[in-house]
Amino acid sequence: MSVNPMPHSETHWSDSSVQWAHDFPNWIYLLREFDTLYRYGSAGGSTLIRSHRKRVREATSRLLNNRTELAPKPPEEKPVCTHLQRAIDIAHRGPMAGMARALANVSTALTWEYGYERLPANLAKKYAYCEIAGPRGPIRTNAIILGFVLFAPKTTYPQHSHRDIEESYISIGGAWSENNLAVHAPGSLILNHPGSEHRITTADQEPCLLAYAWVGPEERLSVIDMKLSKPRRAPRTTG
Repeated sequence: MSVNPMPHSETHWSDSSVQWAHDFPNWIYLLREFDTLYRYGSAGGSTLIRSHRKRVREATSRLLNNRTELAPKPPEEKPVCTHLQRAIDIAHRGPMAGMARALANVSTALTWEYGYERLPANLAKKYAYCEIAGPRGPIRTNAIILGFVLFAPKTTYPQHSHRDIEESYISIGGAWSENNLAVHAPGSLILNHPGSEHRITTADQEPCLLAYAWVGPEERLSVIDMKLSKPRRAPRTTG
């Protein structure tokens, strides 16, 4: 399912010539919101999160301060996109309102994808992601991947890991949990180390929109390598 691009020049796509991100302010405003998330958000006293935040903001600063190619793909929706406006509305109520406005301004130009050759059938209507900056994003870079992932209400995203990729999620709109350990509200950040397995669940009544950042070797960022894994069974106990 696809949508028509917005009628003004900020969201058109073309293979005819190179375009530059700074000529399309809405994309730059969105990139600045990512920079703000990682520049001014709290590390909560964690040295690991502080280091990750620094790596992300250094990469976004380079994109903002240098001539960066803009190469949008044709916009595309997935079934879960019927929940996007609700997730943006939720984000407008809290600390992520700036990000919500910037995302809304390019929402009809986004390319939503699955990222798996074989997606579990139960996820087809409940999940999709869009890359904003990266080797395949409209803002082209090989140094980092920035994007969004959208989940429908009452979704369980299976246990998975990312080889050689350090990944963070920041809640934009809606509540969620990782590995059933805590509830994360808008503005909160979760850091997953390379290879660490994690599982995401969302609330029963509301969708969840997360921003994400991937940091890792260029050769890993340039190839989609997301793997789902089966949850490990808890050892049997005897009494």
